[in-house]
Amino acid sequence: MDFLNLIKAIILGMVEGLTEFAPISSTGHMIIVDDLWLQSEAFLTKYVANTFKVVIQLGSILAVVVIYRNRFIEMLGLGRKKEGNHQGTSHLKLTQVIVGLLPAGILGVLFEDFIDENLFSIETVLIGLVIGAFFMIAADYFGPKKPKTNTVDQITYKQALSVGLIQCFSLWPGFSRSGSTISGGVLLGMSHKAAADFTFIMAVPIMAGASFLSLLKNWQYFSMDAMPFFAAGFITAFVFALISIRFFLKLINKIKLVPFATYRIVLAAIIYFVFF
Repeated sequence: MDFLNLIKAIILGMVEGLTEFAPISSTGHMIIVDDLWLQSEAFLTKYVANTFKVVIQLGSILAVVVIYRNRFIEMLGLGRKKEGNHQGTSHLKLTQVIVGLLPAGILGVLFEDFIDENLFSIETVLIGLVIGAFFMIAADYFGPKKPKTNTVDQITYKQALSVGLIQCFSLWPGFSRSGSTISGGVLLGMSHKAAADFTFIMAVPIMAGASFLSLLKNWQYFSMDAMPFFAAGFITAFVFALISIRFFLKLINKIKLVPFATYRIVLAAIIYFVFF
């Protein structure tokens, strides 16, 4: 492991941290850097490279946990109730998050092998990037001008389930989990901020579960030689995810989804010209 490889790990962590929760498809970005760097490193076998991707994803997940820590503590019933709260106060419930997770979680388990073997290609990611972009544009143009659900605490079980069903589109690589769920939430009458909050909170259990399963499968591929590479990527992904999520949440109600959709179309064009 030399200094150059550590720099590469930091850049890969930056890509993961900046793109994982923005609606621009981290998969599309990682395909580019994977082709340029990961597969070119002699010490990184296919399995070690896949494990590295899981490790840096865990860094991004940790950033969400830090940002929404009070929300998670409240949902799990671990914190004291704030003064002034009463039984009639509405809060996002853990059961609503579970309802949102179930559709994509069930389909993901049933079709995991099929997706891994048949859908992870540059061609399928290009399709996901473009179709997902048009879905985001449609959400901005056809979603209610005055959303009825302005905060995540106003989300209903019906909305949670509907967003969960729409999240199934994200099983297609390149479509983007956050792109599908935020767009779906907006079409269902949520503000962009409320949809984004629900998306990020819902992402933690499903991404953490998938990541830990992946780690268990690939645990034997950890080596001392690769540990500095993993550590650098994890820390960088955490820091940049922390920055990008906070920045995104401040902007999303103002700029909405069209700028991100435009970027996705440009990215698809770049990938096409680079690889074809």
